[in-house]
Amino acid sequence: MTDKTPCGGQCAERFALDFTMAFQPIVNVQTGAIWAHEALVRGVEGQGAGWILDQVNDGNRYAFDQACRVKAIELAAALPFQDARLSINFLPNAVYKPEACIRTTLAAAARTGFPTNRIIFEVTEGERVLNQQHLTAIFVEYRRQGFMTAIDDFGAGYSGLNLLAQFQPDILKLDMELTRNIDQDRVRRGIVKGILSICTDLGIVPLAEGVETVGEAKALRDLGVELMQGYLFAKPAFRSVCNDPVMPALT
Repeated sequence: MTDKTPCGGQCAERFALDFTMAFQPIVNVQTGAIWAHEALVRGVEGQGAGWILDQVNDGNRYAFDQACRVKAIELAAALPFQDARLSINFLPNAVYKPEACIRTTLAAAARTGFPTNRIIFEVTEGERVLNQQHLTAIFVEYRRQGFMTAIDDFGAGYSGLNLLAQFQPDILKLDMELTRNIDQDRVRRGIVKGILSICTDLGIVPLAEGVETVGEAKALRDLGVELMQGYLFAKPAFRSVCNDPVMPALT
């Protein structure tokens, strides 16, 4: 499944399984514009992300992480992204040296002409971060290179407020477990309201993911969230982008 190739002075394995991407829009409910598209890994025959991720191990993790970045950028450059940003998930435990591991990304952006200032790197809070100082160093380097940064699935994983105390990303993505039925759940509203207050104090843009109902979108908008992502607006588009998501009236 893999073959050996040197990278950055280390011996890594090339991720040999072919895969592609689906793209899900992130919308601004105030303006009705598409703010970004998130790249989501898929099998070439439409298999879900889990099917691919089950085949990632310690031996090919670095190669997979690098391949995902390149694939996302290449596809985004070939699709009608217009002025939308590209959000790419990365695996922090796959990055051994940020300034070295970002070279392939920079080369792909230069080769395809995709602007680096429209690329967002998001780390899922669900992946156990073995070294938070290392993750902070990755974020700092990516910001120095001109990329935007985001913490995904906030409220559902390992890092939480401890990570925010070390590094403040540009974007904080509220996990769907916090947004689900928020219009009917005062506890969730209270928790999200507190997180949004922190975002305001720290200059972080909040983004609600997993939004599926108009009620949820209205409640989040009323709390001050403008950026949203979820099936209410559009499902992930396989090897393509949706530039006309559903934009329900939230008045």
